[in-house]
Amino acid sequence: MITFDKKIKSKLLELYETKNITLEGNILKIMESSDDEEFNEYIKACIVKDKDTRKKRLEVTKKVQVQNNELIKLNQENERILGALQVSLKEYEIQNGELSTWKQDNERISIELKEAMAKSDIARIEAENAKEAAQNDLDILQKKSQTELIGKIVTVSLGVIISVGIITTFMYMLAIIANKDTQIIGSTWANMFGILLTNAFSIIGTIMGVKYASKEKESK
Repeated sequence: MITFDKKIKSKLLELYETKNITLEGNILKIMESSDDEEFNEYIKACIVKDKDTRKKRLEVTKKVQVQNNELIKLNQENERILGALQVSLKEYEIQNGELSTWKQDNERISIELKEAMAKSDIARIEAENAKEAAQNDLDILQKKSQTELIGKIVTVSLGVIISVGIITTFMYMLAIIANKDTQIIGSTWANMFGILLTNAFSIIGTIMGVKYASKEKESK
């Protein structure tokens, strides 16, 4: 057991009275009571204060433990949320990579489509030019054929007209020289020339009609 002399007791009592400082802890369990009632009351006060202090410390410790448990749970929840966030971030990166790849493919396809459209326009223009050239060649060939045909028709017609006129005139002249009756030959000669002139004008009208139709076709 521990005992104190009067001087120490006096100092302890002075600290308690002036600054409210008391002894604490296990030392109170091994202190021996004395005949000094004032010091005994001091020890009792120390014991009561020590119990209150221990009780407060215990409550603080429990609160700290509760707070620590809550912090542990909160930390676990934060770690879970962080893990989920990291997984979501990885998925987003994967999706973003796929989206970037899709965007690149789309841009490449768009460029290829534009190039194909440009080539198609060039091919269309070339086809139209070729068609126009073929139509021009066909028109030129048709005009040439029509011109040659008209020339042949005119040549043959003129040959027939001239031949018939010469033969009829020659026969009429022979009849006059031979003092034969020229009335029938004359009327026949006149009718023949009338028919030849009619046919000549008909041929000329046909030729002009063909040329006019050709011009109308070209204008359209």
